[in-house]
Amino acid sequence: MTQENNPRPPSSELGPLEPGTAQRAQLSVRIADIAWTALSVVAALWVILATVDAVRGSGSWAYSTVALVLLAIGLTMRLRAVRRRDRM
Repeated sequence: MTQENNPRPPSSELGPLEPGTAQRAQLSVRIADIAWTALSVVAALWVILATVDAVRGSGSWAYSTVALVLLAIGLTMRLRAVRRRDRM
């Protein structure tokens, strides 16, 4: 059995995530998009669960109100970030 040696690319060729590449520049934006999406999903689930508990009588309306306010703030900040990015 022989092993194949994968030679390193010449120094003039950049890998996809090395400094100076387009993918590297977009990486922080993509991570921020994933984080805002995850935060929005968690906040939306919290709103739904807190509201269902409040309707059943086992929870407080204050929890669903706080969750709704946090969801609104998160979505507003997400939209502002997208609009700001589009202007640049």
